[in-house]
Amino acid sequence: MRWTLKSKPEKEKVDNLANALGVDKSIATILCQRNIETFEEAKKYFRPSLDDIHDPFLMKDMDLAVQRIEKAISENENILIYGDYDVDGTTAVSLVSSYLKTIHNNIATYIPDRYAEGYGVSYLGIDFAEDNDFSLIIALDCGIKAIEKVAYAKEKNIDFIICDHHKPGDKIPEAIAVLNAKREDCNYPFDELCGCGVGFKLIQALGSKRNKTIQDFLPYLDLVATAIAADIVPMNGENRVLAFHGLQVINQNPRNGIKAIIHQIKKKELTITDVVFVIAPRINAAGRMKHGNYAVELLTEMDFDTAVDFAAEIEIFNADRKDLDKKITNEALIQIIDNEEENKFSSVVFQDDWHKGVIGIVASRLIEKYNRPTLVFTKSGDKLAASARSVKGFDVYEALHKCDEFIEQFGGHKYAAGLTLLPENYINFKNKFEEVVSKTIDKSLLTPEIVIDSEIELSEITPKFFRIIQQMAPFGPQNMKPVFRSNCVRDNGYGKKVGADQTHLKLGVFQGDNKKTMNAIGFNLGDKMEFVQDDFDIVYTLDENEWNGYKSIQLILKDLK
Repeated sequence: MRWTLKSKPEKEKVDNLANALGVDKSIATILCQRNIETFEEAKKYFRPSLDDIHDPFLMKDMDLAVQRIEKAISENENILIYGDYDVDGTTAVSLVSSYLKTIHNNIATYIPDRYAEGYGVSYLGIDFAEDNDFSLIIALDCGIKAIEKVAYAKEKNIDFIICDHHKPGDKIPEAIAVLNAKREDCNYPFDELCGCGVGFKLIQALGSKRNKTIQDFLPYLDLVATAIAADIVPMNGENRVLAFHGLQVINQNPRNGIKAIIHQIKKKELTITDVVFVIAPRINAAGRMKHGNYAVELLTEMDFDTAVDFAAEIEIFNADRKDLDKKITNEALIQIIDNEEENKFSSVVFQDDWHKGVIGIVASRLIEKYNRPTLVFTKSGDKLAASARSVKGFDVYEALHKCDEFIEQFGGHKYAAGLTLLPENYINFKNKFEEVVSKTIDKSLLTPEIVIDSEIELSEITPKFFRIIQQMAPFGPQNMKPVFRSNCVRDNGYGKKVGADQTHLKLGVFQGDNKKTMNAIGFNLGDKMEFVQDDFDIVYTLDENEWNGYKSIQLILKDLK
C-alpha cells in the first residue's frame, strides 16, 4: 500500500475557519482540503438544503422534453418508460413511471433483458413499443449513443426523450430531447448527476408546471439516493443534497419496496454505506440473475405485504449472485495464474459459460487482488461481452477508445465500461489493451493507494471530534470518509487475530504516555499481526461500535506498518 498524505492547506485559511466554526484545527484542515473555507460554505456543507437544488430548465432540451410529454398527456398517447437493468436504470424507471402515473393513465415500463438484448436501447424494445402502440419512449440511464436506434424508432413514428449521464459520443441522437448535463452544449451547473438524478430533474420540471415545489418530490428521493450511492457518482454539489435528503426518506418513510428490503435489518439508522452494501446489491440482483422487471415491480409496489414477497424473491437472486460471484472469481484467478499473467499491466480474462450478470463484480474482485485495469469477458449470443473496471486515476474508457478497431460497441465512463466484440477479435483486443495500458498508465497507480487526510494524535479523538466527522456524511467520491494516520502507537497486549479463518485483526491501541486505549479492527489484516509487537503506525477511519447497548468510537484500520 502507498500511504499518501494530502498536502496541508494554507495555515491562515485553517486558522480562520477553525475560529469561525469553533472547531479544532484538524477538523478545519479536512474542511479546507475539501474547498470549504468560509462559515457560509461550511453551513451549506453540513446542512445540505433543498433550496440549493438547481432549476431543471437550466438543462438543455428540458423545455422540449416537457412540451412533448405534455402533448402526449393532452392527446392521450401511450408512453413507455425505458431504462437500463442496473440500480441506476431500474430506480430511474421506477421514479419517472410512478410520478407520471399520477398525472397520466397510459404509462408502461420496459427494462431490456440483459442477455437477449444487452445494455441500452434495443431494437426489440422499439418493436415492443410499435406493437403496443407507444408513440413516445422516455429512455433513462441509457440512449446517449443510440443514434441508429432512435432513427429506427422515428421511421415507426415513435419519438424519443433521452435522459442519460454517460459521456456523449461525437454525435447526439436525433431525439425530441436529449437531457444530459455532459453535453458540451449544455450549461447545467452540475454535470455529475446519475441517470436517476436526470430522471428526477425531468419530473421536477413537469411538476413545476403543476405548481409543485421541491418539497412535493421528497418521497422520490429514496430512489435517487439509492442510485447515487450505487452508481458511485461524486458525492458533492447537487448529488450531496439529493443523497442527504434521500437518506432521511430511507430512514423515516421509504417506499414499500425499500422498506421490504430493510425491515429485517436490526440497524435503526442506515448510512449511505448500508445503501451501497444492503439495498443496492439486492436491487441489482434482479437484473443480474433474472430480469430488471422484478426490481421495478418491487420499487413501485403500493402494497407492503406484496412488496415483502417480491423482496423475498430478490433475496434468493442475491444469494445466487453471491455464489456465482465467488465461483467465477476463483476461476478467473486460476486462469490468470495458468496463463502466467500475474505481472502484466492489465487483466483480461474470458470463459464462455461465465454468467453475464456478475462479470462486473468479478472484475472488481480481480482489481482487489491485482490492482490494475481489468476486463472480464463471457459469451453473449454470437459475440463476446465484457465488463471493464479501472483503478483510481486511470481512464479505462479512453483506453478502450484506443482499441476500438477490435470492438463492436462500447460505452461507460472513466472507471467502468461495457463492450462487445466478435470472438475472432478477442486475442487481438487483449494484446492491444495490454499495450495501451502499459504505455499510458502511471506505474504508481498499480500499487494501491491510501490517501490520508490528516495526521492526528489518538488523544484528539473525542466525542465532539467524532460527531463532527459523522456530520460530514453522506460519504462518497469527492467527499470520502476522512482517513487519519497516527504514529508510534502500541497494542495493549490483547491484540489477536479474529474471524472464522483468522483473517481479521482486533487490537486495543494507545499512544505515548496516554494509556487510554482505543478499540481497533482491521478487516483482512490478520497477516499484519507480526507488526504489532513494538511501536507501529496506523491508518484508519472512525466508526461507532455498539455492543450490549453501549456505544464507543472504534478505529477501522486500513493498514499498519
